[in-house]
Amino acid sequence: MTSKTILISGAILAAIAVILGAFGAHALREKLPVDQLQVFETGVRYQFYHAFALLLTGVLLILLPHPAIQRAGVFFLLGILLFSGSIYLLSTRELLGIAGWKSVLGPLTPLGGLSFIIGWIMLTYGILKNAYWSTH
Repeated sequence: MTSKTILISGAILAAIAVILGAFGAHALREKLPVDQLQVFETGVRYQFYHAFALLLTGVLLILLPHPAIQRAGVFFLLGILLFSGSIYLLSTRELLGIAGWKSVLGPLTPLGGLSFIIGWIMLTYGILKNAYWSTH
């Protein structure tokens, strides 16, 4: 992924997080039990955090180019898709008529969380190992 792709992904995913947050607050409030609405909101929150992480990663990739920083962007994107995506589907599965998918979707959430962790580790590693630090 290029820095441009990472930056565009972050911006689009932040916009989608706003849309999903509003959808949850207005359209789902009457249709989901409170505990499921809170789960949905957790997905939105983590999507926001990591959309901002993608924006930061895209800028850092321009300023401190390193393959690990590029990989961090991939892991943040994968984490959003797996973690937040599975949470959205799990919390609305009754409404969507996919109640039986819990056993398939459930394992995706921790894989998404692991992707987030790996992304942060890769970002840290890329910053620490960047050639910039040997000249400053």
